[in-house]
Amino acid sequence: MGILAWIVFGLIVGAIAKYIVPGEGPGGILGDIIIGIIGALIGGWLYGLFGHVGVTGFNIPSAIAAIIGAVVLLFIIRAVTKRRV
Repeated sequence: MGILAWIVFGLIVGAIAKYIVPGEGPGGILGDIIIGIIGALIGGWLYGLFGHVGVTGFNIPSAIAAIIGAVVLLFIIRAVTKRRV
């Protein structure tokens, strides 16, 4: 995929993951894009562990892999950066 497609795909995936995992996320729209892109990489890697191809473009299996990766990434980020009262 081209870089623009990765950014658009990352924005969509990051927004969906932020909707799934409630709470305050880091960085606004730029944070959503970064989480979505990194989440797509993590999701593709996780799918590869189970013998699947991973993220291959704009299709349903790739979107599911990327969303799962972004949700995992959001849980990790929130576990590491808990706000202190």
